[in-house]
Amino acid sequence: MKIALAQLNYHVGNFESNTAKIIQSVEEAKQNGADLVVFAELCISGYPARDFLELNEFIAMCDESARTVAAACKDIACIIGLPIPNLKPEGKDLSNAAWFIENGEVKAVVEKALLPNYDVFDEYRYFEPSTQFNCIDFKGKRIALTICEDLWNDIENPLYVTRPMDKLIEQQPDVMINIAASPFAYNHDEERIAILKDNISRYKLPLFYVNHVGAQTELIFDGGSLVFDKTGKVVDEMPYFTENIAYYTLGEDGAITFDHPTTLKAERDSDISQIHDALILGIQDYFKKSGFKQAILGLSGGIDSAVVCALAAEALGPQNVMAVLLPSKFSSDHSLKDAQDLVDNLGCMSQTIAIEHITDAFETALHPQFKDLPFNIAEENIQSRSRAVLLMAMCNKFGYILLNTSNKSEAAVGYGTLYGDMCGGISVIGDVYKTQVFELARYVNKDKEIIPINSIVKPPSAELRPGQKDSDSLPEYDILDKIIFEYVEQRRSSAEIIKMGYDEATVRRTLRLINIAEHKRYQTPPILRVSPKAFGMGRRMPIVGKYLQ
Repeated sequence: MKIALAQLNYHVGNFESNTAKIIQSVEEAKQNGADLVVFAELCISGYPARDFLELNEFIAMCDESARTVAAACKDIACIIGLPIPNLKPEGKDLSNAAWFIENGEVKAVVEKALLPNYDVFDEYRYFEPSTQFNCIDFKGKRIALTICEDLWNDIENPLYVTRPMDKLIEQQPDVMINIAASPFAYNHDEERIAILKDNISRYKLPLFYVNHVGAQTELIFDGGSLVFDKTGKVVDEMPYFTENIAYYTLGEDGAITFDHPTTLKAERDSDISQIHDALILGIQDYFKKSGFKQAILGLSGGIDSAVVCALAAEALGPQNVMAVLLPSKFSSDHSLKDAQDLVDNLGCMSQTIAIEHITDAFETALHPQFKDLPFNIAEENIQSRSRAVLLMAMCNKFGYILLNTSNKSEAAVGYGTLYGDMCGGISVIGDVYKTQVFELARYVNKDKEIIPINSIVKPPSAELRPGQKDSDSLPEYDILDKIIFEYVEQRRSSAEIIKMGYDEATVRRTLRLINIAEHKRYQTPPILRVSPKAFGMGRRMPIVGKYLQ
């Protein structure tokens, strides 16, 4: 049996595009002699569709699109994922399902049993879990078809009370096929391979796994679809962050062969190279799928805005990036030069708008209220908000989308100005720690100097007052980032972190800053997710909580 795996970039709710892309892949697979072409989980609707799933019209359009695909499946079979109505009166209104289509007809329907309801996943909000498990017979092979999480209960701390494959293996299948929508995180590729290998160790069957690729707002899907033989060996790994269709022949003895060059590598790509590629894809798809073309950002000469500008220029083309230099009376000459050098290196568009007279006007207007009170954070934030007003005015006038340049370390502890440097349409590096931003800068410069070295080596500063450095207000980033990581991503308690050897006062202060900054994060733009626990839809904390404050 010749199997095609179609790793495609879908668009939530874009039925015309998704359907056309699937049918085109079916035709291509047919021309290449495939018996079966496999698409990803919820490929018809796109993933995650979230509360679109509560709209009857949306579900009806899913059904119409799926039937259009079925009609195109002549002389070939395919597997597609879609939401379908739950016909039982009990339970949720929908099922997360897969259709097995053969020669234009839906021959089998498989419904997902294990519904993730953690981190960025909300599936139990919409779907009813399946309790029925049946294999599919096709071309002399018996297929155990599962949907994403259905293979993810094979771990030391199971989240669910059942394993669908324990039921399916009783029917003596020849092969496992798993269709998935598995979002990217910098450690997820290795975790994914380990989980799938565990299933093969348990069931002694070859496995074909196909994943989404592409970004849906903050969620980035990395592809990396996989094929394993029955010994658990990775036979092939499809490319990451790009669409691809690949063909495999499953032999009588379970052996798997293919003709295309493999993309398997001797070593895994580094976390930073994966983060870089994910952010490029995240920017591209946010703009393309939203119908935007040009980005704007404030370019300070610091490392955060430099990295975001370089990523945007690579993702969108430098001709579609407007970098605006917004110097104040506290901006240093070297920062202006670093910003201009970056613009020259990238070849992007640029403008310079001095803000000293604007901030002076605000301070003059506020003098009756401020009187002779000393300069403090109020005046600092006026500078940041003045820049935001100018950038947003240019967005309104010319149709740009503002890129937010705050990093994860700043977002964690609230080191930013609401309605100032924290505004934007999409947060590019809001899930990238400051220490990782430095690594990203060096990665961008791996072949030649693009980001000026001075932007990388100088002490980080917001330049909102004379001689200001980030370290005046925060612990050094190499310490701060580790504490944030342990608390946010590892969910460790203050006592556990202190026991690891970190200074108690620093730990307690950092955790307090994280918790009291929740109201700021709640009002910031969507953050491109590259870690296992990002701020945003996957981390839900009360704004008015008192814990560790």
